[in-house]
This record gives sequence, C-alpha cells and structure tokens, in this order.
Amino acid sequence: MIQSSACSEVLCRVHGVPEFNVLRESSERNNHKKTSLLLNIFWDNSVFNGNKKIAMNLLGASIFIIAILLFSTFLNWYVFQAVKTLSQQISIERTRNTVQILYWLVFGGISLWYVYTFLKVFITGEFTLSTQTLLNVFLTVVVTQLVCVIFLFSEDIYRNAYAGFAYLSKNRDSFSFPPRKFWISAVAVMVAMIPFFGFLYGMSFGKHNFKLHREVLYFEDLPEAFDGFTITQISDIHIGSFKNPDHVQKGIDMVLAQESDLFVFTGDLVNHRADEIDPFISLFSEIKAPYGQYSIIGNHDYGDYIPWPSKEAKEANFQLFLDKHKELGFKLLRDEGIRIEKDGSFIQLLGVENWGVGFGSRGDLERALEQTAVEDFKILLSHDPSHWDQQVKTHEMGIHLTLSGHTHGMQFGIETPIIRWSPVQYRYPNWAGLAEHEGRFLYVNRGFGFHAFSGRVGIWPEITVIELRRKKL
Repeated sequence: MIQSSACSEVLCRVHGVPEFNVLRESSERNNHKKTSLLLNIFWDNSVFNGNKKIAMNLLGASIFIIAILLFSTFLNWYVFQAVKTLSQQISIERTRNTVQILYWLVFGGISLWYVYTFLKVFITGEFTLSTQTLLNVFLTVVVTQLVCVIFLFSEDIYRNAYAGFAYLSKNRDSFSFPPRKFWISAVAVMVAMIPFFGFLYGMSFGKHNFKLHREVLYFEDLPEAFDGFTITQISDIHIGSFKNPDHVQKGIDMVLAQESDLFVFTGDLVNHRADEIDPFISLFSEIKAPYGQYSIIGNHDYGDYIPWPSKEAKEANFQLFLDKHKELGFKLLRDEGIRIEKDGSFIQLLGVENWGVGFGSRGDLERALEQTAVEDFKILLSHDPSHWDQQVKTHEMGIHLTLSGHTHGMQFGIETPIIRWSPVQYRYPNWAGLAEHEGRFLYVNRGFGFHAFSGRVGIWPEITVIELRRKKL
C-alpha cells in the first residue's frame, strides 16, 4: 500500500523513521530501549554531536509535530467561528459560554493528543493500537473540519470583498464589517456531517463492505481453449489489520462463489510479521480453483517497515512467510513463470517480486520471462502498478495483461459513474480498475484489507473477476 499502501509509509519516508507495527505491543525489553533512547535524547548532547542522523530525524519530527499542531489549531479556530455564530441563538449566556468552552476543551484536547501521540511514535518507532485509534480520529476530524472551513472561507471572501467596497465607497465613520450569516454556518456544519458519518461508517462497516468487480477483456491472440477463461483476483489482504474472522470469511465466501478457473493473489499478505496469518490460515486455505492458486510478494511482506533485533531475525520471519504460503495452498511466483494448460493449449502466468517506484525494485521481469516466447499469451502478476508504467506496458515481449494492487485506492475517495477521485491519483496515474496501452491491459485491485487507517470510505474492498475472451478477426 501506499500504501497506501498508506499514511504511515508517507510519514516514514519523509521523516526517516521505520514504519510501524499496528498490532505490536511493547515488551519489557523494548520499554527499556525506549527509556534509554529518551534519556539520551533529552540529557546526552552526544546524540546530537555524534549521530547526525538521529539529530536530523529529531529535527524532521519536530517540524512535523509543530506543523500538525499549527494546522490543527487553525482548523479548530476557523470551525469555532461557525460554532460561535450558531451559539449566538442561545439566549442564556451561561449556556452559550458553556457550549463554546466545551468546544475548545474537546478539540483543543484532541490537538494535544495528536502532539503527544506523534511524538511518542517518532521516539519509539512503533505504531500501537492506541496510535491506530489516534490516526482514525485525526483523519475523521481533519476531513470534517476542512469541509466546514470551505464554506466559511468562501463566505469570508465575500465578506472581505463587500467590506472593501463599502469602505471605499461609503462614509468611513459609519463603516462596519459584515457579520457572518447564520444560515451559512448552519449549512457548513450540516454538510461537514456527511464526511464525519462517512468515516464512522467506513471504520465500522466499510472496511468489510466487499464489492465484486467484473471485467471482460478481448484478445485476438488468446488461445481458443481459453475463450471464456475466468480469473479471480484479490490483493493487499493485510491480515494483521483484521480482528474479526467473520469479516474475513465474508470476503472469502465471495471469492468462492465466483467458481473461477484460476485464483491469483497479488501481494501484501501481512502488515509486517509472517505469523499475522496464523489465525486465518484455515479460512484462506478454503480457496481452491481448477487451474490453481498463485500469489506474489508485496512490499509489506518483506518485513522492511519495522525494526528487527537482528538481520537473522528478519530473514527468519521472511522464511516463515514463505512457509505460510505452502500452508495456504498458494503457489508463490518469484520472478518466474508457469504454464497454465488447457485442452492442448497454454498461457503463461508470470509473477515477479515487488517492483515499485519508491518501494524497492526486487522484481526481475527479464528472469520471469526467460522461458517465455514472444508469441505466448502472457499474464503478469506484479504488486505495484508503477511497474507497469515503467517497464511492462512497453516491453518488447508484449505482456497482454498485468494484475496489480498496492494502492488500496488510498481507502478513501469517490467512485460514481460521473466522478472518480481519490488522493492517491496524485501519486499513481493508474490507481484502481482497468488501464490500457496499445492493446496491453493493467488491472489494479483496490485491495481486500486495510492498513494504517482502519476503515474504507468510498473505496470499498474488492474481489475482481477477469474473463478472457477471444476477439474474432
């Protein structure tokens, strides 16, 4: 994920801290390390003199936290203008003052919570369950306040323009700045409730509101035996984020109901640790398809985003991850290809390790293509859609279809027949659904699970079914 994969990854890349383990709770040993680090930071000047990297990280963290505090305070103040305008309708002054004081106690307290939690994250490098809650609150409050501010700011443009004109054209002694309109503040608050309740829904129900997406793709050189061949794809399970097995089972049942010929999973099985999958192995091992179950590795599966006590511990975790795939019954493709044979014909199914702009380039497409001829019909599993943009779509071997995931659609956006928008589109030109370049296709799955923000708003978890059809010449 940016992600998504996602917000936590962005913080890590900007400020140089490791990404966080959502489920990891601090052990006594880690607490000792944290205490030592805190003492060094605040009492030992040698940290700054002898370790420039830590000093720079602290500087970046400080700038980030100050920016968050200033931004939050600005939003709180702006939205308070609407609260103050609306509360003027309360005739009892004591009640009116109580409402305004409560507003600042609540939202000022939330801002201080931001500062405390982000400071703790930067110091410890851990993303605990309490931090997860904070992130959910942060996104919900900020988006809600921004919607409210849009209305108030628009009103302020009008008020200032009107005031400027009146000041220049009328008697300045009788000039007064126009007050806020009650109805505009009321509309601002009511409209802001839409994203507020949208986020509440996304965190409670949206994250397991699985949607089925179907695509029928036509190819002139598809072997006749594969005309009508179906592939079910899921991606970005991020199983460590799930707490309720019933929610996982709901998605698996939808996969099973498709009865597709082939099943593929396009990476990010876990958040960080291989053992996250343990409680759910029996569920995912239910997935069977006549022509097999295949998978690839996503950027989260390597365990790169959390600290490990040693190189050996990280390698052991990755080996355990590989073993878990065998328990699931998924054939892991690591820069290799395999023939899917049917009625004397075949197609080539290729899989590469993670290759993505900004997320590492372990994958080796040339190696995966070694046993493949130019005329073969080829389907590639590659976790990150930026791989398609950078290498695949113009490759001389002509890869017919690439299946990816990774973006999660940022778990937030709008998808209607008229409007299709998500913040992730400013990072990934192909962030969800189907793309095409000179007869070569990319499909980006929106993800099965969620990460960092424990919800989905507008961009729902997805099961994809691709049907291959032979185009008549």
